[in-house]
Amino acid sequence: MATGEEKPVMVVGVDESEQSTYALEWTLDRFFAPYAPNFPFKLIIVHAKPNAVSAVGLAGPGTAEVVPYVDADLKHTAVKVIEKAKALCLSKSVHGAMIVVFEGDARNILCEVVDKHHASLLVVGSHGYGAIKRAVLGSVSDYCAHHAHCSVMIVKKPKIKV
Repeated sequence: MATGEEKPVMVVGVDESEQSTYALEWTLDRFFAPYAPNFPFKLIIVHAKPNAVSAVGLAGPGTAEVVPYVDADLKHTAVKVIEKAKALCLSKSVHGAMIVVFEGDARNILCEVVDKHHASLLVVGSHGYGAIKRAVLGSVSDYCAHHAHCSVMIVKKPKIKV
């Protein structure tokens, strides 16, 4: 890469799960920490905070009273996720990552960020849901693998054998 050229962009999706933390740590260890400070990518870490109304998932008496509490909890979770991502980057001496929170469905948010920044790679963790849970909840990684306009790396946390 000639000097003056912009580095390719890597987007990493994070949430409150241990699989997400593992995927971010795995990515930092393999693409960033060994190259300090000449990272091969510009790093954007994205957390998609669900909308409180969609998280409640019901409409009826009492909904309006519940939404502010759900929204406050979702905001608190978003702060924890971002702080954890910042701490992990700091522990790996990875500085300069852009860490952002958007409100909405993670599948759409991640694909939109990929498009906006012309990302070369999207990294997401795998929750390892079975077929039924995946059908009910939807799979962010599956959606992104089919809809993101870049390569998608799905990082799976190794299962501990007993």
